[in-house]
Parts: sequence; structure tokens; C-alpha cells
Amino acid sequence: MRADDLVIRTTTEDDWTSVRTLRLEMLRDYPLAYGETLEHAEHVDESGWRLRGARGTTPGQTSIVAIDGGRWVGHMGGYIPDARTGPLLVGVYVSPAYRGDSLGVTRRLLEAVEDWAREHGDTLRLEVHEDNPRARRFYEKLGFVLTGRSREYELPPGGLELEMVKPLR
Repeated sequence: MRADDLVIRTTTEDDWTSVRTLRLEMLRDYPLAYGETLEHAEHVDESGWRLRGARGTTPGQTSIVAIDGGRWVGHMGGYIPDARTGPLLVGVYVSPAYRGDSLGVTRRLLEAVEDWAREHGDTLRLEVHEDNPRARRFYEKLGFVLTGRSREYELPPGGLELEMVKPLR
């Protein structure tokens, strides 16, 4: 893959089959990173997947993908849980063959989410599971810092979701 071959764009309702395929890949690859089980996602119907695809065109949220040729290789989303806390980064995933700094997939996805988030606040937040140190180190490298706040992770095996934040201005 050459960097100029990579397409970064928001999703639409009509992308629902590709949204589904990538989400199932995400959940198979690292289930602890997402607040959904593979079993649940496998039972979402077409209308549910269409709603997920439409997140890329829905006010107050975004869904951004990286596409190499016809293969969807990465995703990042964002939404605003409440105006006080501002934008939250969610659904972060890059296919294993596309990870690492040399290809720049993650950075380009994050830049797109940050551009969206600047329209809604001065910071971008995320939550990362305490047992996902690789992701935490990567977020730190991209400018996120731990806030000291956490919450319970609702799915097995439990544990804590650690909040991180990055200034956007």
C-alpha cells in the first residue's frame, strides 16, 4: 500500500455491509477494546447496521474509515455523550497488517476525527481498558494523557476503563 492509495472518509447508510464486516473483524481481533460482544454484533439486523453506517453523516457523531483499494482496513468514530465533557473517540481499530507508524493509517484516521471534534470542543476524550497497555502507550504517543478518572467495564472480564484526554487547541 502507498499512502496516497489510502482513502479516509466518513461512512454512509449504504455502507452497511462493509461497516458490518469491519466491526465483526474488530470484535474477533480484540474484543476487550469494544463495549459489544461478537455474539451481539452477529445478531444485529440490516436496519441496525444501516444506522451504524449513517453515523458518518449524522449530526453530533462521526464514523470514519480507512479503505485500501476495496478493503476496509481501519475505523474511528466519535460522538458527544454530553456537551459538558465534549467529543469522545470510540471504535478505534486498524487491521493488523496496516498497524504501525510506517503506513500512517491510525494517524490519518485520528486527524479526521480530531477535525470533526474541533467543531464540538477543545478536547478529545477516550476510554481504554486497563488491560490494554499497547493501546494506552500508543494513545500517549499521540498526545493523550490519563485523567485519573475511570469507570467499570460492563462486559466480562470486567475491570476498568481508563479515561484519557487530548487537547485540540
